[in-house]
Amino acid sequence: MAYTWDLSLATGQELIDEQHQQLFAAINDLLRVSGQGKTEEIKKSLDFLNNYTIKHFFDEEQIQKKYNYPDYENHKKLHEHFKATIRDLSHQLILNGVTPELTDRLCKTAGDWLVGHIKGQDLKLAAHIKATDKK
Repeated sequence: MAYTWDLSLATGQELIDEQHQQLFAAINDLLRVSGQGKTEEIKKSLDFLNNYTIKHFFDEEQIQKKYNYPDYENHKKLHEHFKATIRDLSHQLILNGVTPELTDRLCKTAGDWLVGHIKGQDLKLAAHIKATDKK
C-alpha cells in the first residue's frame, strides 16, 4: 500500500510540508525496493528513511523552539519514540535478514505513524504558528 501526501496533511509551513512529502516518498521507495527483494537497495532505502527522519525531526523541533510551542516536550518525546521504533525494526532487518513481512511491517508502522502524527500533532503545531504569526 503506497502512502500519499495530500492537502489534508498540509501544515502551511513550507519546510515541514516538503519534508513530510519526502518522508512519504522514502516510505514508498522502501516499499518498492522491498517488492524487488534487493537486500542492498532495501538497506540503502532504509538508511535514507532513518537519516531523513532524524533531519526532519530536528528541523521541526527547531521551529517549535522558535515559536515557543507549549507542547514541545511531548512532541519531542513522540519523535524519540518513533525513532526508537524504526531503529528497532531496522535492527531486526539486519539481524534476521530482509523479509517481505518485516519490511512491510516497517513501512506500515512508519506510514501509519506519519499520517497519524501529522493529523494529531503537526496540524496543532501549525495552528500555533499561525496564531503566533498573527500577533
